[in-house]
Amino acid sequence: MATSNMVIDLFVPCFIDQFHPETAFNAIKVLERCGLTVNYNPDQTDCGMEEYNAGYWEQAKVLGEKFLSDFSGDNPIVGLSTACVAYIQNNFQSIFYNSGSHLQYKKVETNIYEFTDFLVNGMGKTDFGSRFEAKATYHDSCHALRKYKYPLINEPRMLLKNVEGLELIEMKDSDECCGFGGLFSLKYSPISSALAELKVRNAIDAGVTHIISADWSCLINLDAYIKRHDLPLHTLHIADVLSSSI
Repeated sequence: MATSNMVIDLFVPCFIDQFHPETAFNAIKVLERCGLTVNYNPDQTDCGMEEYNAGYWEQAKVLGEKFLSDFSGDNPIVGLSTACVAYIQNNFQSIFYNSGSHLQYKKVETNIYEFTDFLVNGMGKTDFGSRFEAKATYHDSCHALRKYKYPLINEPRMLLKNVEGLELIEMKDSDECCGFGGLFSLKYSPISSALAELKVRNAIDAGVTHIISADWSCLINLDAYIKRHDLPLHTLHIADVLSSSI
């Protein structure tokens, strides 16, 4: 699909832009390691997922139209959140079907990729000469397993197994929800906290020091629980791990 020396457009979700911008810079390092030129449009904002899930569909459409305008070119779009990319793949259809933006949506739908999917299946690369000394486990987000165009299970693990010094250990129920779910964590806080506790306890039982994922939204929820209870765990986006020692 992709070749070196091509240009890609980087889609940085709002919560990464606001809370973990270093992840975006680290992702650029990894993508440039593939020989790609990374284009970042500073005008990009929110994809509209939270507004859509809250039932504010008109507001979600306005934000969706802005997204289509911000990514109106022909370059592959690489997103740093499986949840956001899956939302665009699945929900833009209902928002823009039979509208003036229909053709633009269809082009974006077939041209947007999650970060690990693009690296492994798009670029055919799994080794970036990365080094990260830690015992870590990988958290599979619900969107990566059930909402993306196909389950993203092997791709992140293939990348992490090539990181020198990283011991990747599978925790119990790695595919179960972390409790975030966007507005779910606000509307059903006790259930969200209980799910986060189960996930964190499974990671501790596995004997790891880090939880890695391709979705910072999940990690933000888990990190809040970890810090609230002063637990010996750290959370990292996979781009932060792959960029180490590059």
